[in-house]
Amino acid sequence: MHIWGLHIIDIAIILLYILVILWLGKRAGRGTKDTGDFYLAGRKLGKFYQFFLNFGCSTNADQAVAVSREIYRQGIGGMWIQYLVLFLTPFYWFTTFFFRRVRLTTIGDFFTERFRSKPLGGSYAVFILLLSILGGGVGYMVAAKTTMAMTPKSLDECTYEERISIEQFREYQGLKSRMDQGLSTEGKARYLELNEKNKRGELHSFISHINPVLFYFIYAAIVAVYTMMGGFKAAAITDAIQGVLIIVFSLILIPIGLSKIGGFAGLHASVPDYMFELFGSVIMSEYAWYTILAMVLANLVSIIAVAPGMQTAGSAKNEWTARFGMIVGMFFKRFIMIFWALAGLLAIGLYFGKLHDPDLIWGFMTKDLLFPGAIGLMLVGILAANMSTLDAGAVSYSALFIKNIYEPIKPSRSEKHYLNVGRIAIVGTLFGGILVALFIDNLLVLFKYMISIPAIFGASIWLGFIWRRLTKTAVIIQVVLCLMIYALIPNLFQGMNWAKNNLAFLKETRPLTVTITTGALKEDVEQGRAQAVGQSIKKQHTIPPAGIFFENIALTDPADPASPKMGLGRFHAEIWVLSWLGIDFSHFKKAQLVAVRFFFDALFPFVLLFLISFLTRPVRKMHLDRFFAKVHTPVQATEELERIALEENYRHPEQLEKNKIWPGSNWEIHKPGWMDFAGFFGSWVLVGVIILLLWIMLNIK
Repeated sequence: MHIWGLHIIDIAIILLYILVILWLGKRAGRGTKDTGDFYLAGRKLGKFYQFFLNFGCSTNADQAVAVSREIYRQGIGGMWIQYLVLFLTPFYWFTTFFFRRVRLTTIGDFFTERFRSKPLGGSYAVFILLLSILGGGVGYMVAAKTTMAMTPKSLDECTYEERISIEQFREYQGLKSRMDQGLSTEGKARYLELNEKNKRGELHSFISHINPVLFYFIYAAIVAVYTMMGGFKAAAITDAIQGVLIIVFSLILIPIGLSKIGGFAGLHASVPDYMFELFGSVIMSEYAWYTILAMVLANLVSIIAVAPGMQTAGSAKNEWTARFGMIVGMFFKRFIMIFWALAGLLAIGLYFGKLHDPDLIWGFMTKDLLFPGAIGLMLVGILAANMSTLDAGAVSYSALFIKNIYEPIKPSRSEKHYLNVGRIAIVGTLFGGILVALFIDNLLVLFKYMISIPAIFGASIWLGFIWRRLTKTAVIIQVVLCLMIYALIPNLFQGMNWAKNNLAFLKETRPLTVTITTGALKEDVEQGRAQAVGQSIKKQHTIPPAGIFFENIALTDPADPASPKMGLGRFHAEIWVLSWLGIDFSHFKKAQLVAVRFFFDALFPFVLLFLISFLTRPVRKMHLDRFFAKVHTPVQATEELERIALEENYRHPEQLEKNKIWPGSNWEIHKPGWMDFAGFFGSWVLVGVIILLLWIMLNIK
């Protein structure tokens, strides 16, 4: 028996999962008495919950889908859209340390205390709350698209318009597969027309039974209910169960997919050699080594500005527990991501060209490879992976709203009052993400936003912890300018006819035809281009022009090649600013354009902060002494010992100077201890181990 394309067994598994997490949320809520319990779990979480909290918070189904969809598009180099976080992991050893030592509830509190400015703390809170809606939209969209791919309509169930869309998609893919062998004049014209329709999202490989809007509201309601009941403790407890389900959804496709394709030998016979290049082909991929470096730098600036970081670390009972939970949880995620990458390669070999939207690949594989019961487990794993991020995030965003926006406006209210308003805020952030999911349909676009946008505040947080000379004025000016370049202009211009039709913004890179040497695939042997699989042959590939300022450049009328062009997707304001210097980007490759954008996003905020700070007045010394005394005072075993240690350093901040690398300077960097060295450099060893495991996986034949 099937309902909406799902077997009754799968539906039963999903309902059982929902009932269990709602019960856990209710149980966790029994011990929630005040905002300290609700937002920080009483600062009592041990290593077990810290591990699953960090693993769950950092592991989303949208990341798995992003990895597999980009590998499906680009080859293994596409995994760096998410796997670049591998190189950031050692730095969490220090961000976790900062967040636990500073003993605050939110990052908004950091801005309030470090710069003596409640408006700055409130501004960060508003910014992150808006960003949380964007992040929530990603989770909803991925869960919906994956579910939709598992519940397709048959052609008989489709409307006439839906059937035409599906048939034209199949025609488009057939023409595209013959492009390198040459098309007739009529074939080329038809391909161009269908290609324009595809850019505009008018072609579909299937139509689903699922209504995405209804799905979004039901999904958000479930997360809202159990999170409102138990707060951060509920998030931690449910994340322990959801962590196991994340492992299940990450692994379940692999053995069946390998069996269907003929093992690793069959995988290499079905996927071109250049798609196994770990750091991407400079010519064939959008992820060359320098692109990955640029994205790593931009993400390194951003990671410290992610709101749940303060609460995840702050909920730990001590510094060692916080650091252990963060590093072990993060590296376990990096290990699981190897299987996401393998799933993406299997998708190329099994389904390349069969989908109108690469975001659907995970759900399509699930529907094709799995059986009733296993499909239900996969859906539950997808839901769990997103819920484990949404729940902790929702509590963090609620804390920001209460501590940095609502409480300054409505001070001296009861704990019960703040708890009730905080629960309402959870509902607001969760349902706000639905708006994003409705209006943005491309997962890759959202991920590229999420990499650079937090850097707007991330640069000032990094410097605020280690450099006394950083000023409030510098932070305000830098935030305003970067907000315009990174967020406002890209979004405004893509909706303005003046910008979309401006010839100066419709420039494209030059098309390129390249000849590559690669191993022959099964289809090459079948079509007579080679005598055996793996034989070295030459192939020509045409790399179409890419938009310089807009993500895509398309014809206004797909059926008329002479119609005017228009810009679609994100407007790259970073490239626009750099073009004022006279740089000609028309000869750049796609990978180089992406790299330029992210190098700009990473470095520009620091340039502004240093220049403006030297020209403006810093925070008063007495306030800075108190802030840094707290940062440099180790967390104690009891509240009484905490009070004594802090009071001693508040009274005598000068005694902390001897521990600084540069005593008497504005740099608040203390001499590292053995744990700092062991944690940081040990993490780099683990980075090497993960890359080695990935390399071994790619070279199994």
